Amino acid sequence: MAAQKPSVPKGTRDFTPAEMSRRNFIFDTIRDVFRKYGFKQIETPAMENLSTLLGKYGEEGDKLLFRILNSGNFLKGVDQQNLENRDAPGIISRISKRGLRYDLTVPFARYVVQHRNEISFPFRRFQIQPVWRADNPQKGRYREFYQCDADMIGSESLVNEFELIRIIDEVFALLNLKVTIKINNRKILAGIAEVIGEPERIIDITVAIDKLEKIGEEKVREELKSKGLSGTALKRLDPVFGMMGNNVEKLEFLQTFLADSETGLAGIGEIHTLLGYLSTDPVQSAIELDITLARGLDYYTGAIIEVKSDEVSIGSICGGGRYDDLTGIFGMPGVSGVGISFGADRIYDVLQQLDKFPSTAEEQTKLLFVNFGENEVKYILPMLGRLRNEGVIAELYPESAKMKKQMTYADQSAIPYVALVGENEIQSDKITVKEMSTGNQEQHDYKELLQKLKS
Repeated sequence: MAAQKPSVPKGTRDFTPAEMSRRNFIFDTIRDVFRKYGFKQIETPAMENLSTLLGKYGEEGDKLLFRILNSGNFLKGVDQQNLENRDAPGIISRISKRGLRYDLTVPFARYVVQHRNEISFPFRRFQIQPVWRADNPQKGRYREFYQCDADMIGSESLVNEFELIRIIDEVFALLNLKVTIKINNRKILAGIAEVIGEPERIIDITVAIDKLEKIGEEKVREELKSKGLSGTALKRLDPVFGMMGNNVEKLEFLQTFLADSETGLAGIGEIHTLLGYLSTDPVQSAIELDITLARGLDYYTGAIIEVKSDEVSIGSICGGGRYDDLTGIFGMPGVSGVGISFGADRIYDVLQQLDKFPSTAEEQTKLLFVNFGENEVKYILPMLGRLRNEGVIAELYPESAKMKKQMTYADQSAIPYVALVGENEIQSDKITVKEMSTGNQEQHDYKELLQKLKS
């Protein structure tokens, strides 16, 4: 029997040591900023009960959930008639009770309700873990990817939205990426649905409008028409599609357009307050009011935030918003929250494409000790330990192999320095150091070696 060709599932990837060094640079940058703003880290399981996940992401989101088959004879209890009729929904509800998490926000809401007696509100948490979506893999879109979330729950203050925008701005400044932070408010979208006479179709309208940038105005109109929107309602949307100008001009237009919608005017008021906070402590990134921004998730109720790269054409690299009702689904009503999520995989792709990873992102061995034999090993080991305690990444080649083999290993591993410690070096208490890029060799005592490696 022929050996099976190894592979990974479509939409997933292996990461090399060099790639992991760069990914950790992103994670560490985000984690440090989260901690600076007082957020505390938690983790939740990779799988959740489907009862926790279903119905939280809208109809399209539910389709993208990875379901896990029940253990053992998963067909036990399935009605024979369901099988004969190929009733997929009826069968799935019987054979699968759990699924891989789609995002980190819904599991966080479940966590808050389950641990409510252990939490001090308002609660600031961050979470850096993988999520899974049964999506169509393409550039910048994977079936397994990491999210880096920060949420504040138990407070309705718009100061929280301001702080999240400050975090976004600070993270991308540290990553040396130019971005535009787009903002909107779900109440504005609800107001638009009201004034065009289709308040009950708010979900259909927001899902369609959210695709405007991807599929264009004409296809959005076709989708809305297919969902049952009247010609009159579509005609009333014309000014929205044609809205231009800066943030102030857009707000002035909306103030008039939504004059008869109390909900819409409340959303405008919240945008005014948020922009007012940002005027007192401006960010480096551009802030753009974009009323086509909907983010397609049913649980957003207020502010919506999305971040786009100014330098690379790729989807959203960070996003989030306000959700007033999420914990109510789990029996804890009246707890408002707001959060953001950094897409680490897309951020990686942007940094890679722009060649903006700093050299310090490479967590590689700086010094390799050549292995000449047992006597030399016993002399080297204490020195190796001291160097590592000083923060120097160093190795000892494990076997006393031929010199060519050990040098080839150093070269292929991109190790910049090789230490040669033989009988002469032991007697003189010196270390011969070879710089691999030039071939130059110098002798140093331990203190000089340490200084050279840390400079």
